[in-house]
Amino acid sequence: MNLQTLVADIDEMFGWIPSWFVGLSLIAGAILILLSLYRVAVWLLDRAFGTRLPLLAVFIDRTAGPARLAVCLAAVALVLPLAPLDDTIRNPLMRLFVVAVIALIGWISIRVVDMSAARYLQNFRDVTENFIARKHVTQVRVFKRVTDTIIVIITVSTALMTFDSVKQYGVSLFASAGAAGIIVGLAARPLLSNLIAGVQIAITQPIRIEDAVIIENEWGWVEDIASTYVVVRLWDWRRMVVPLSYFIEKPFQNWTRDAASLIGAIALHVDYRADVPRIRRRLEEAVKESKLWDGAVVNLQVIDADARTIQLRALVSARNAPQSWDLRCEIREKLVAFIRDELPEALPRERAILLASADDDAEIVRRIVPQEEERARAPN
Repeated sequence: MNLQTLVADIDEMFGWIPSWFVGLSLIAGAILILLSLYRVAVWLLDRAFGTRLPLLAVFIDRTAGPARLAVCLAAVALVLPLAPLDDTIRNPLMRLFVVAVIALIGWISIRVVDMSAARYLQNFRDVTENFIARKHVTQVRVFKRVTDTIIVIITVSTALMTFDSVKQYGVSLFASAGAAGIIVGLAARPLLSNLIAGVQIAITQPIRIEDAVIIENEWGWVEDIASTYVVVRLWDWRRMVVPLSYFIEKPFQNWTRDAASLIGAIALHVDYRADVPRIRRRLEEAVKESKLWDGAVVNLQVIDADARTIQLRALVSARNAPQSWDLRCEIREKLVAFIRDELPEALPRERAILLASADDDAEIVRRIVPQEEERARAPN
């Protein structure tokens, strides 16, 4: 029995029913049957190989959507030639079928990119302290999102070009190269610049995932790098969304560019009578007691002096930016308590000369002036 005979028999059997209803019913029935077969096949594979091949279960779960769409398209391809439909219904269905095939190819391409990226990143799990892991994670995420964007653009463009009206409009628009083309180019410039900036960031790596950065006087960590923007998780749990082009065009601080360790500074103002060596010894004891100190740097210096106090600067190092901040707060608290309890004479204070009367003032002048005159007459 050939195809034409089968179509004739179907038409004769259901001749009393409208042809469009018969055709659509056949297509819907074929889709339901094949989807049911697909569910049964997935169930059997899961029962047979689910425990022994976990990657197969992950693959089936990740490709469930494209697989169902492929089953529906296969059902339409099998039944559409047999369905007794008029050309007014058959042609739109064929056009829809072509668009669905293009969408399926694009969907599968995105899934392949996502699965490849996820499989590659399984080797790099620790992105907090491991610089190599952060480098690869950043590159793969940026390239994956740029690739997904390109696939979506190509898929949508190809689907639109299947319609003659859209195709002619697109060709005439690009051929004219007039004002409309300039407007479209200007409108797409921010998107294109951010996409290009994303590729530059993936290659040159001025920032990576979980880098500690300061942007617009805000301190936080790079939480996510999308195709056109970066999400920075600030210290107080806010989120700052920054365009990718910002990191190419403007300066910013990256505290973990080459190493996560940081040196923190603690400033103290004390009196001139302060016992600096004793404060230095207490500083060394305090950092050794702390679990946040990485054992690299500890130092205390007198960096300034004014009319009232001297300024001390303590330097301590930690493994990363959050620990550096916590270590500075801890050491500052311990030094302040030590000076308050053990060295009260080191606390800043105001000094003044109190004169009981004008006679006392004159007596001070009589004592000071002869000394100054004697010092002026002395030979150099």
